[in-house]
Amino acid sequence: MFAITRLPIPVLPFLLLLVAMPAAAQWQTVATNAGTIVAVDKGRINRLKGDKTAAWTRLTLDHPVLDFETQVRYTTVQALNYYDCANRTYATQKRVFFTDGRAMKTEKVDAARQIAIRPESLDARVLDEVCKPRTVAEMGQTSVRAAAAAAIAANDARPRAMHAEMVSAGDLAQPPSVKVADAHSPAAPAPTVVPAEKPRLFDMPRIDKSKAEDPYKGATTPAAPVKSAATPATPTHGAAPTKPAPFAPVEEPSRQQRELMLATSGPRKSAVKNAPVEQVPDYSHVHWGYAGLGQPENWAKLDPKNATCGIGKRQSPIDIRDGIKVDLEPIRFDYRPSQFRIIDNGHTVQVDVAEGNSITLEGRNYPLMQFHFHRPSEERVNGKAYDMVAHLVHKDFDNSYAVIAVLMERSSEHPIIQTLWNYMPLEVGMEAAPPNVYIDLAKLLPENREYYTYMGSLTTPPCTEYVLWMVMKNPIPVSPQQIGIFARLYPNNARPVQPANDRLIKESR
Repeated sequence: MFAITRLPIPVLPFLLLLVAMPAAAQWQTVATNAGTIVAVDKGRINRLKGDKTAAWTRLTLDHPVLDFETQVRYTTVQALNYYDCANRTYATQKRVFFTDGRAMKTEKVDAARQIAIRPESLDARVLDEVCKPRTVAEMGQTSVRAAAAAAIAANDARPRAMHAEMVSAGDLAQPPSVKVADAHSPAAPAPTVVPAEKPRLFDMPRIDKSKAEDPYKGATTPAAPVKSAATPATPTHGAAPTKPAPFAPVEEPSRQQRELMLATSGPRKSAVKNAPVEQVPDYSHVHWGYAGLGQPENWAKLDPKNATCGIGKRQSPIDIRDGIKVDLEPIRFDYRPSQFRIIDNGHTVQVDVAEGNSITLEGRNYPLMQFHFHRPSEERVNGKAYDMVAHLVHKDFDNSYAVIAVLMERSSEHPIIQTLWNYMPLEVGMEAAPPNVYIDLAKLLPENREYYTYMGSLTTPPCTEYVLWMVMKNPIPVSPQQIGIFARLYPNNARPVQPANDRLIKESR
C-alpha cells in the first residue's frame, strides 16, 4: 500500500514493519461493550500530514460470525483505518479476518468513505486514543492550537494568523521550520516558531510520510491490500508508485455501516448513551423450522451441532441442471407390502415401515428407515419446482445415507397417498399404526425409473453431508385435494436451494 519503490533502501525495512506486525503488535484495549473488545495497536499508530493518523484497530467478538462469501467463521477482525483528528471522521482501507489467530481473509475497501464519528461511541474512544499527543513536539503543538482556537473565538486577529501557520505546519516528519510574515505587510506579526521535535536516541533516516502513507494527498487509486496480517506486501520493483484515491465528502453512516463499526463485517451494538440498542436475537430456546427465528437461514445459529448447515459445501437441495448423461446403474428396489406407522412430527408427515424394504446400488444394500414429504418440492430441475416431493431415506450398516426423491405433480389421485392421508394423526406428536393395513411402496415409484444422482446432505438439521441422492426424473401424480390436505398442515416446509459448488451431476440417458 505504500509507494516505497523510489525511497532509499535503508527505509524499506522500517516501512515494511508498518504493515505486517502481528508478532510485534502492542494491542491496548480501548473499550468493551457486551462482550465485544476494541483494541488499538500502539506500535502501528502513524502520524500523517494535516492532523491525520493511520492506525490498526482490532475487534474481538464473544461469538463466531459466519462470512457468507468464504463460508468461514471468524472471531477477530483487524482494520487499517485513517482518522481525521480535527474533523473527527474515519475511513477504512482494509480488513483482515481471523479465526483462532489465523488470517482467513483480507478484504480491501475499494471506495473508502469518511464516516462521521458519533460522540461517546466506541469509535470516539478509539479516535481519542490514536489522536492524542505522543511527543513533546505534538504536545507543544496541541497547546498552541488550543490557545489559537480560544483567541479566534474572541476575534483576536493575531492568533488567527498564528493558528493558520500552525495548521499549515502539519507533518511532524518534516524538520522544524520558522515562518515569517510578509515584511511589506502594514501590520506584520512577529515570527512564529514551530516547537522542535524531541531529539532521537538513534540516528535513523528521516521518512517523508506524506509520500509513504498519506491517503489524503491528491491520489487517483486506493491503497493496495496486504495479503495477510502476518505477511508483508512485496513491492513490485520498477513499477510506478500508486496512491489511494481521495475520500468522498463526509456523510452520516448508513445502518449497514453502523453495523460495520470499526470497519468490520461483524455485528456491533450501539454504545451511544440513551440511544436504542439493537437487540441480538436469543436463539437459545429456538427450535429449527421453516419460518421465524428457526428458519433455515438460522439453523447453524441454533445449535453447534448444526454448524454444517452454514458452512457445508455439499448441501441439499440443489437446482439440478447441466448433468452429464451416462449409463447409470439401475437401482434395485426390494420393496414389499408392509404395515406402517404415520406421525406428524412438527416438521412434516413421516411414515415408518416394517423391516425388509431396501435398495441395492453398486453392490451396497441400504435398508429403508422412513419416508416423509415436503411442499413444494425441495429439489429444482432446471429451475422448475414441483408441487410436492417424497424423500425415502435409507441407511446402510456403515451409517452411509442414500435418499430417493420422488417428485409429485398436480394430476389425478394417488392411491398410496390417499391411504396414508386416511390415517393422518389429528395432533402434532401423535402417531397412528393401523392394524392389518398395508402399503406397497413399489407403487409409490414412477414406472420409468431413470434418475439424477449427486452427492449432497440431509435437508434438515444437522445437515449431515456425503449423502448419496437419487432424484427420479419422472414425477408421480397427486390430486389437488391431496396436495391441499398436506398444505393445511405444512404450506411450506421446503429448505431453499443451496449452492451447487460445481458438484458433478449425472443423469440416466
